[in-house]
This record gives sequence, C-alpha cells and structure tokens, in this order.
Amino acid sequence: MRSFAVECIRSIEASNRAARTVTEATLDRVLGSAYGIFGGVPTNAAVLVFSAYRARWVADEIWHPKQKTRWLKDGRYELQIPYSDDRELLMDILKYGADVEVAGPGELREAVKKLLEEAVSQYRSGERAGPGFGYDAS
Repeated sequence: MRSFAVECIRSIEASNRAARTVTEATLDRVLGSAYGIFGGVPTNAAVLVFSAYRARWVADEIWHPKQKTRWLKDGRYELQIPYSDDRELLMDILKYGADVEVAGPGELREAVKKLLEEAVSQYRSGERAGPGFGYDAS
C-alpha cells in the first residue's frame, strides 16, 4: 500500500483489474500510524520542544492522532509524535527555525542540525545563490 500526492498525477488509464478492498483498520495501521505521507509502523518518536512564544500556536495544532503533549514549567511546549521516515517531518520542523528544538531521538536532532548548518553556509560565502534557487541574478 502506498500514499501519494494526487496533484502529482500526470496521466491516468483505466484498468480491467478489480480494486482491492481494504478495511479502514488496515488503512489506519499502514498509513495512519506514523507521521505524514510516509506511513508504516513507527520506528521512532520525535520529541520537539517549542519556545514559549511559539507554543501559543503549536499547542492548538494536531500533528498526529497519537501525539503526546505537555507544557513545561518554563512555558515551553513539548510535542511527541511517532514517525517512520523523517523526510516530511524534517520539513515541518525546519519551518519553525529557532522556535523549536529536537530533544530526541539523536538521529533526528543531528539531521536537523546538518540541514541548518547547510542553510547557514549559503549565507556565509558572501555570494548570492543565483538562478538555481528561484533568484533572478539580473
């Protein structure tokens, strides 16, 4: 079983094969148990700690049906979500910039750190990115 982005379908063709019937419980187990479009059985749980400033908004979001949350004494907000593949999760974490810290697992924390270091390196060189990054060099 796979999930995919419907908006990425470029062509279709009719098939004479019968579709498989899949129960809702099976769909939930295979596609809904881990974070985002990369379903499957969760292999890890991300522990994200949001700043007190950002917590006001993140606390109202549902990232996953089985997420666990708690308010920390200093006003920060902790969110734990199961995942099996970090690709979509990394994008969602990075959009919060300095307002989120990955407390665990270590592999996810290192992946975020590496991506942030790569982003910063683009600004340290003193050169502009150029046309490859949606920037008009003229």
